[in-house]
Amino acid sequence: MENESPEMRRRELEKIVLEKVGHVISAVDDAKHVDQVIIALYSLAVCLFPLNPSHISGSLDEKYREELCALEVPNEDEKTQWWSVFYRGSPFRAFARVLLYDVASNWIACFTASVRKHVYDVFFLNGCASEVVQAVVPCLQFNGSGGHDSSAVCLNAERLLVLCLLENDLLIQMTREFAGGYQFEDLSREQLKQAISGVSQLITSIPDKARRGSPPSLSAHLFFKRLATQLLHGAEEWDLKLVDKSAGANEIHMDGTILFVGQAFSRICRRGSADVLLSEVIRQILGHVRSVLSSTSGLAVSEIFESKPGSRFWLKIMEAVNDSHSVERIAEELLHQLAAQNVNDVEGYWILWILFGRSYKRQTSIRFTFVEKFLLWKVFPTSCLRWIIHFAVLECAPDSASLKSYNADGLSDSVNRLVVAWSRKEFMQSSPTEQQAYVTAALGLCLEKMSKKDLDATKDALHSILQGISCRLESPIYLIRRMASTIALVFSRIIDPQNPLYLDDSCQEETIDWNFGFGNRREVPVTKALDNEKTDEKECPSTIESGKEIKRRENNGVGKISKAGKKETAFNLIDPDEVIDPATLNIESTIDEDESDASEDSDTSSNSSLQPYDLTDDDADLKRKFSQLVDVVGALRKPDDVEGVEKALDVAEKLIRASPDELKYIAGDLAKALVQVRCSEATVEGEEESAEEKREKALVALLVTSPIESLDSLHKLLYSPNVDMSQRVMVLDVMIDSAKELASARVLKSEHRPTPLVSSISDEPWFVPRNIGPIGAGSWKEISSTETPLNWSYSYERELPSKAGKIKRGKTRRWSTRSAMQGIQIERSQNNFPQYAAAFMLPAMQGYDKKRHGVDLLGRDFVVLGKLIYMLGICMKCAAMHPEASVLASPLLDMLRSREIFQHAEAYVRRSVLFAASCVLMALHPSYVASAVVEGNIGISEGLEWIRTWALRVAESDTDSECNTLAMACLQLHAEMALQASRALESSSTTNAKSISLFPNVSKNRSIKISYLNS
Repeated sequence: MENESPEMRRRELEKIVLEKVGHVISAVDDAKHVDQVIIALYSLAVCLFPLNPSHISGSLDEKYREELCALEVPNEDEKTQWWSVFYRGSPFRAFARVLLYDVASNWIACFTASVRKHVYDVFFLNGCASEVVQAVVPCLQFNGSGGHDSSAVCLNAERLLVLCLLENDLLIQMTREFAGGYQFEDLSREQLKQAISGVSQLITSIPDKARRGSPPSLSAHLFFKRLATQLLHGAEEWDLKLVDKSAGANEIHMDGTILFVGQAFSRICRRGSADVLLSEVIRQILGHVRSVLSSTSGLAVSEIFESKPGSRFWLKIMEAVNDSHSVERIAEELLHQLAAQNVNDVEGYWILWILFGRSYKRQTSIRFTFVEKFLLWKVFPTSCLRWIIHFAVLECAPDSASLKSYNADGLSDSVNRLVVAWSRKEFMQSSPTEQQAYVTAALGLCLEKMSKKDLDATKDALHSILQGISCRLESPIYLIRRMASTIALVFSRIIDPQNPLYLDDSCQEETIDWNFGFGNRREVPVTKALDNEKTDEKECPSTIESGKEIKRRENNGVGKISKAGKKETAFNLIDPDEVIDPATLNIESTIDEDESDASEDSDTSSNSSLQPYDLTDDDADLKRKFSQLVDVVGALRKPDDVEGVEKALDVAEKLIRASPDELKYIAGDLAKALVQVRCSEATVEGEEESAEEKREKALVALLVTSPIESLDSLHKLLYSPNVDMSQRVMVLDVMIDSAKELASARVLKSEHRPTPLVSSISDEPWFVPRNIGPIGAGSWKEISSTETPLNWSYSYERELPSKAGKIKRGKTRRWSTRSAMQGIQIERSQNNFPQYAAAFMLPAMQGYDKKRHGVDLLGRDFVVLGKLIYMLGICMKCAAMHPEASVLASPLLDMLRSREIFQHAEAYVRRSVLFAASCVLMALHPSYVASAVVEGNIGISEGLEWIRTWALRVAESDTDSECNTLAMACLQLHAEMALQASRALESSSTTNAKSISLFPNVSKNRSIKISYLNS
């Protein structure tokens, strides 16, 4: 009986508490006056909490005050027992329903602030935190059933949550309860986990359940920020009060506090507020780590973290987050925020170690996240990458002492995984440039930590690295080639530190920039994406960069004639009608550098005839001079005569620009000779770029002056097996430059000389008009000019009488001198390209998909394919708004729509396709698009619809960021074109449609959609 007496007493007390709660609920239901409700609530509250009746007596009528004072008040021990029984079982849940629904709907608005605090809020503020949350949170979504006021119920629930959770830190009380409170002492481990999971789910769902117009503190950002602060404070309090100090850090078992914090962290991350959570975590842990690192203790840093009170909960907190996705999200957000705060390598490493060190060793999913996802799949700043490598790969701190004991096996395994992925061509083609740069940096940083012995232990590392370098060196994108150069440099330092391999000028420095410029990049607005000429389009994989424009110009200011005496000749403009001896165009080419130096000395010295005569000048007279294009062709076809080839390249452009009569007959042969000549063999080392520039300028001049004759030869060479990739790219570059020059040709407007003014001998000035005219004409009056604030001439006007039989007044005539601008030659542009557009484009579009000997544009020679499409886009742009553009748009769109083109694996080709499609949209006249739709031109309609749908797909799913930007610009151009075409349709009388149906004869559902047009 003695063993059963405590249980019997507890049951008797439960019965008494239930009876008391029942009486109070009945009294509330039967109450007719608010004071009756207050007395009923107070009668129960005084049995649970230490209350003073004076706090509420002032709010009651006189007759209820006596009843208030007559209530029986239990002692402190009895109150504790009552509180335990009331909140542990069903009494509170039943009574809370009355408080939250009945009292909140009918009576709480009548309570004064003091009464509400002492007889209503006290049940929630001083109650069991977990039970309070489970009772109040469901009220946020009350829909008004049972005759209760839903608005009053929800407003009261929001007020209680703000009061309890945010203003009175009820979450800290909850962490204490889960740390060993008697409410959960009878629960098993699994039951405790379920209870914690349910409570954490309710708490983290509060911002989602809060209504519109709820207090701002219940918004996700502010609520979770306050929640994270309380959770960390409660965990730290638990750590400081930990009884078993010896088992604190290494004990696998974790009590309810850490489990609750981990569950709350996981659910906060699942609800998309990891950034808010980590901002509070970093604020506290960063200061803690810095204090430990600055301490002078003789212990190792890891031992300090494991033994110092207030630090051990950090070691356990991430183990309690049992959701691998949440752990990954926390780690990812942690790295980004630490990088934004410029945390150094040592601090970053120890923060990762203290949070994820134990989880990394014990959980396979965490190891996979760091060594696989964070090195191969994700993209982090370079500083974060260094922390990840030290934490997960090397498993040692970044300081020099720790690096001596790095994990060599882990380093070899990680390098093997990285190099296998990095060397695959599919990875280079399908991965975004940012991710390629990140994986390259990860591989490079790991290789920097390796020795030759470690490299030999890595399986197939040598073959994979060389394969990846070779694959990237063939890319037309400079950044991809730079990645190959950096890996080659690091790899060569491992093999032979004394002879590093430099493949790029940017790798000359001792420290390699693993950011590859991404940290300094700025986003380019999509509206300017098509206006910026891509520098990558001007690059080719060969050693000679094709299409690169050099801005240096030859110094033509002083010419020299190496005959009996040297004269200084001024540079004068050439009269177009003057007869020129072509041989004189060679004068500049006969001057070598020694003569230039002598000229500078003679210019600064006196003009005395006692100057010494330079006998080396005599060789210039004996050098061969070219005055005919036939001689130039002959010299270019003799590669053994290096001097002749060089002289021919020097004079070729000027002879072509002179447009001799022989040009149209020899243009084809000259174009072929210029393409096939090897500039690197005809020049000394270091001057190949200058010779290449001269050759390209000569070809551009040839295409501009004689396009029809020279284009035939160039198109044949484009698909000829006798030229290499660099020559094909050069041909396309030349065609691009010549198209631009033809499109912006400069012509001089004919000069109109002003007629001389005839002066008369009279008293009036010469510029005043004579007083002659019909009878009744008024006198001349000077007027001020309105066209310009400066008067270039005098103007006069007078009144003329109306003619006989007409009522209207005569017109006013103005007399003045002609405009002063008419006597000046005005330079204007004239687009000469459209007439040659078909000759440029159509032959180049034939045969691109045929695989010949040495020519495979759809496969190996994708660089030429991308340059070809880019050239076609430039041609469309140069022929914009001309009839030729409308004719050439259909075959170009047919080419772009072929699956091998727009779905090409290389991003370089897809960029060119987007550029060409955008040029088509800019080139077509809106009236032509409107007429094509009305007349049922399926080719144009289907082509324009394909541009829109494909650009949408690229903008949404393409892995290349440059393609995304170009696709957005293409969509903007398409929308603008549709708007202009719709306006053209509306202005005509043939239709009143508000959208352009792209398939008028096929379907009525496909149209160019115009935003807000139908609103």
